[in-house]
Amino acid sequence: MKTNNKPATSKLLKRFDNELMQLLMEDLKVFRNKNTHRNNQPVIQKAA
Repeated sequence: MKTNNKPATSKLLKRFDNELMQLLMEDLKVFRNKNTHRNNQPVIQKAA
């Protein structure tokens, strides 16, 4: 008798969700770091 060891769909979805969340969090950190440096620069306004 042959056994078929497929992971359960819920386990696959859970793994996918975890990996996607990890990628999104890494991207968010990069985005925040880029924007933090840009926003901390003083704003120079030209006199009209």
